[in-house]
Amino acid sequence: MPRWTIDSPTTLDFDGVVALRVRVVGGSVAVLATAERPRLDVTEVSGPPLLVTHEAGILTVSYEDLTWDGLRGWLRPQRHSANITITVQRDCPTQLGVVNATAVVSGVSARTSLKSVSGEIMLDGLTGSVDANTVSGNLEAQGLDGDIAFKSVSGDLTLAEGHLSRLDAKTVSGRVTADVDLAPAGEVRVGTVSGEVAIRLPSQTSATVSLRSLSGHVHTDFDGLDSADGPSAKNVAGTLGGGSGQLSVASMSGDVAILRCPGRAAPQASDTPAQEGPARHGPAQASDTPAQDGPARHGPAQAESADQSAAMETGGATKEGEAR
Repeated sequence: MPRWTIDSPTTLDFDGVVALRVRVVGGSVAVLATAERPRLDVTEVSGPPLLVTHEAGILTVSYEDLTWDGLRGWLRPQRHSANITITVQRDCPTQLGVVNATAVVSGVSARTSLKSVSGEIMLDGLTGSVDANTVSGNLEAQGLDGDIAFKSVSGDLTLAEGHLSRLDAKTVSGRVTADVDLAPAGEVRVGTVSGEVAIRLPSQTSATVSLRSLSGHVHTDFDGLDSADGPSAKNVAGTLGGGSGQLSVASMSGDVAILRCPGRAAPQASDTPAQEGPARHGPAQASDTPAQDGPARHGPAQAESADQSAAMETGGATKEGEAR
């Protein structure tokens, strides 16, 4: 099994990568889709060296004692830090785990699984399934076309220009802000304890709607939805269009707002091709939305081009079995 230890800036090329697994502590990691040869670029390493293996097409980048399920055990102060860029084929399934590192994934069409303790996650133009879990780390995404499941304690979820068949978000105090074109028969389910929820939909959305907050405010821009304020709960329910999809939001004390986006029509059943390129802007701000800090002002971190020469020195990488 090819195996390297990396303790300084290094570039490695690979014949092919059928799956990617990355586990890092601090710094940054970017996973970018490319039509070129897969490559790993490490521009900085601090603390213990990285361990890289490539076995049966599976590329793994991690530390000797850091496991996928043991990220929370690394909450104590660490010296581990690395800045990494990995280019893979679009259809490469990806598992990415970080403690407090910034993570970026762009252009991948296969399933993407992400775990973060406090690190920020940014997604751009993904067209496969996304499964993300954080403790306090925020997730920002634009141009998603597929489905996403998000779970967090206090981390926020912000989606811009999403064309989704399913959104399933659960938080304790984290906010959920989503600009969504719901696919025919698509589903949006959001549940929070105290987190605020703002969902923006096209005017021609077709969905059965159920909104509920025990002590928060519930607001909708859409006509035809019935409001029923009980003694301890506020409910808004009804049907938009033909009701082919489902929209369900439930919160204990957070405010809930469903906003209308008049500028775009809901996707039709024949509109299956994915959008070309990432979305250019985030959700529009509205005075009726719950108070929030708003999405970040910057996009995913830029990485070096996958087309540059791979003839860099690999002095920081020591392949197992070679003299160090």
